[in-house]
Amino acid sequence: MAAQGLSNLTGKVALITGASSGVGAATALLFSRLGASLSLTGRKKENLEKIAKRCEEVSPLKHQPLYIIGDLTVEKETQLILEDTVKHFGKLNVLVNNAGIIETGTIENTSLEQYDKMFNINVRSVYHLTMLAVPYLVSSKGNIVNVSSVNGLRSFAGVLSYCMSKSAIDQFTHCVALELAPKQVRVNAVNPGVLTTGLQLRGGLTEEAFKQFLERSKTTHALGRPGEAEEVASAIAFLASDEASFITGVTLPVDGGRHAMCPR
Repeated sequence: MAAQGLSNLTGKVALITGASSGVGAATALLFSRLGASLSLTGRKKENLEKIAKRCEEVSPLKHQPLYIIGDLTVEKETQLILEDTVKHFGKLNVLVNNAGIIETGTIENTSLEQYDKMFNINVRSVYHLTMLAVPYLVSSKGNIVNVSSVNGLRSFAGVLSYCMSKSAIDQFTHCVALELAPKQVRVNAVNPGVLTTGLQLRGGLTEEAFKQFLERSKTTHALGRPGEAEEVASAIAFLASDEASFITGVTLPVDGGRHAMCPR
């Protein structure tokens, strides 16, 4: 989906979490091209600085993003991220809950430590930041886009706590959409399939295992390939835009058809 085919986001203030790489970085760049003012947060300062600089370069009005280094599992840091954003821009129109991790593990070999880590980052931090952002989104009649996964829609062995965390995000999306609809705040999610971003590398796969994983994705995705971060970013931008003004409570697969497949 080309940038010129999307609604102009000029005048909109968007807070994007996990913006230093992958889908978050791609979303930040696309939002910048569409004219949005950005607050970007992540844990890796060097990466976040690079993305912020690139966003300024592609912004039609050369908007300089606010970037905030922070850990969303630390409540005080999450509060500061939201407070600094609103203090800097005076409002908030779009919240993109993108930050998340993946780790492998089954019911036989996982640990409660991993479970807690997964849910603290993938679910609890989303819950907390959204709670804090809601009053401002109600004021602006803004919207929320959560980044879930096809793993929230379908069941896969070997990534148990991750699948559970993403199914929680899907239910969170549906429930909060219903709760905020009377106040004209839309809440949606995108559910990516396998992407080339390297998420699984950060989750513990070796380079060779990741290469094999991407190769296998040619058979597990109906379109015969893994996806790119930019393809997910386009879906996020659509849901965040006024073109999606009558869409809420949606969990949108952006997965090359993987959610529709089954063994034969």
